[in-house]
Amino acid sequence: MQSTMTADGPMGRYPSLDGRAVLVTGGATGIGAAFVEHFARQGARVAFLDIDDAGAGALLGRVAGVPYRPLYLHCDATDVTALQAGIDAVRDRIGPLGVLVNNAANDVRHRFGDTTAADFERNVAVNLRHQYFATQAVVGDMRGLGGGSVICLGSTSWMIKNAGYPMYTMAKSAVHGLVNGLARELGRERIRINALVPGWVITDKQRRLWLDAEGEAQIRRSQCLPGYLQPDDLARMALFLAADDSRMCTGQQFIVDGGWV
Repeated sequence: MQSTMTADGPMGRYPSLDGRAVLVTGGATGIGAAFVEHFARQGARVAFLDIDDAGAGALLGRVAGVPYRPLYLHCDATDVTALQAGIDAVRDRIGPLGVLVNNAANDVRHRFGDTTAADFERNVAVNLRHQYFATQAVVGDMRGLGGGSVICLGSTSWMIKNAGYPMYTMAKSAVHGLVNGLARELGRERIRINALVPGWVITDKQRRLWLDAEGEAQIRRSQCLPGYLQPDDLARMALFLAADDSRMCTGQQFIVDGGWV
C-alpha cells in the first residue's frame, strides 16, 4: 500500500486495485456513493446498481478526473432476475468482476406488532437476499481470475440491541451467518468474503430523518472517538478488504463504529 494526499489528509493507495472490476449494489447515495467514488479514485473500473437515477446522476457529476468513469445501471436488487441480468450487463461492459460490495439496504423504521408477511419478505429482499444471489452470480468471475473479494455490509444495530426496526436487525445479523457459511467454500478458490460492519454513519438521510439532540448525546456517550462516523470511513476499510493487502482475511467482521460496540 502507498499513501497519497487528499483534501481530508492522507489516504491509502492500493496499486492492486488499478483496473480491477468492482461492483457496488445500492451505490447512488450515502455509504454506497462513497464506495463508488473511492474505488474510482483508486483507478478501479467501478459499476454500481441502484434505482435512484437522480442520486446516481449527481454522483457521476461529482466523480471527475478518474481513470475510468463509473458505470451506472438502473436495477432493483430485490428482483433477483433483474439483479442477475444487471450483473451480466456490468460484466459485458467492464469485464470479469474481482470485487463485489453488497451494500444495498433500507433501515426503514417499523413496529413489530404492525408488520405483515409481505413486509417481512420485502425487508429480507432488500437487506439480505440480494447479497446471497449477487455473490452467487460473481463467483464464476472470481474463480476465473484466480481469486476475488466479496464485501457484505452488516450493521452493529443488532449487536447493541437497537429497537425500532426488528426486521432490519434480523437481516443484518444474518449477514454474518452468510459470511461464515461461505468463507471455507469460497476460500478454496482464493475468494475472500468478509462483513464490513458500520456503526451509526451520519449520511444525509440519517441527518434528515433521525439525528436529533438525543442522538447527538447518544453519540457522545457511546462512541470512544469523538465526531461523526462518515461514509468515507467505511469506504477506506472497503478499499483494504478489496485490495490484495487483505489476501489472508476472510470470514471476519470488520467493525467501523468509532468504538461504540
